[in-house]
Amino acid sequence: MAEVATFATSDQLLVVIDPAARRMDGEAVRIAKDVLSAGAATKVCLPDGPDEFARALARRGSRRPVVVGDDRALVRAVSLLHRQRALGECALSVVPVGAMLSLAGSLGVPTGAVAAARAVLDGVERRLDLLVDDSDGVVLGALRIPPVLSVGVPAAVNGATGVGDRTGGRVPWLRSARTLVRTLGAARPVRVPSVSVPPAGPSRLRVEVDGATLVDLDQPVREVSVTPGSGCAAVEVRPLSVGAEVAPLRAVGGRVTVTGADFRYRADAGVWGPVRRRTWTVRVGALGLVLPG
Repeated sequence: MAEVATFATSDQLLVVIDPAARRMDGEAVRIAKDVLSAGAATKVCLPDGPDEFARALARRGSRRPVVVGDDRALVRAVSLLHRQRALGECALSVVPVGAMLSLAGSLGVPTGAVAAARAVLDGVERRLDLLVDDSDGVVLGALRIPPVLSVGVPAAVNGATGVGDRTGGRVPWLRSARTLVRTLGAARPVRVPSVSVPPAGPSRLRVEVDGATLVDLDQPVREVSVTPGSGCAAVEVRPLSVGAEVAPLRAVGGRVTVTGADFRYRADAGVWGPVRRRTWTVRVGALGLVLPG
């Protein structure tokens, strides 16, 4: 793992640049690094993979972590800090670079390299709610069941992001493709294929909010969404309508349990499952994210 240290007179930053960001948009990475280095004492880490990414965050010391990468890198960093039980003691910053930036933007992070880097230097820490599931996974934004897919699912499916497998399984052919990419290196660009999940039909799910059943297995549903914020989770269930449109069922609470037959769900930058039961609990103000003041 290559490391470069520069020095200034103000804050102490640990800038971890995700390898996918370096491949996707090296110019944006360079601009972000220049802006950060001009305004703070900055140590830059260039991890080659998930393991080095994790080690860089674990060895941050008193430095404030800054992740340069896309939504998957952001989720990976939050997941690692959560599992280190370190979210409460540090504020995380992110400079979005890559193809998947919708999550960072929805959280209030500027999606331009210069604006995001300036927010790292001049912004303020905001405490955001998270969902934590019963396998110790985290959700920053909304989750949906079944997953809404317009194209193939990125390599985050079934834990392939390197933050741990929530389902107990891997995708062997995807690992082989990733190994091939690393072997060939820059000599011949190779695109790792995405994992296609066919669109799901109506589901039969039991959705419980703080122990009260919102919908049961006898009522087919088209979609379930769970969104953290304002100290609770907002839950919306859209029942399958036959004839007249059925109004959505809504509830708020601190604990949401979904039970059903082998369902998948989309959360942040990936699709997870299949699982038969999953419980999400709201952690109020668990994430400190540096945003524009």
